[in-house]
Amino acid sequence: MKTIIQSLVISFVIHLIYIAGTLVVGYIKTRSYKPVIDNKWENIETLQNEVAFGAVGSPVYFLFTFIVVALICGLTIISYGKIVGLK
Repeated sequence: MKTIIQSLVISFVIHLIYIAGTLVVGYIKTRSYKPVIDNKWENIETLQNEVAFGAVGSPVYFLFTFIVVALICGLTIISYGKIVGLK
């Protein structure tokens, strides 16, 4: 039972780091964006009225990746325990 809880916690932390990293990269790209407007005033185009940030991911996809990463972490913990236990 301890291995299952450890693997779920590690999977949660990995997903949290991934999501936070994605947000930080998006924030940095947004803050450092400098539009290139040389000679753009000659080509007038209609601009969008709305802007959306982020991406929509399927909850089933995140559940699937959470379970797969937890299984990989669990197998790694079990393998590490058997290798260290043999020596």
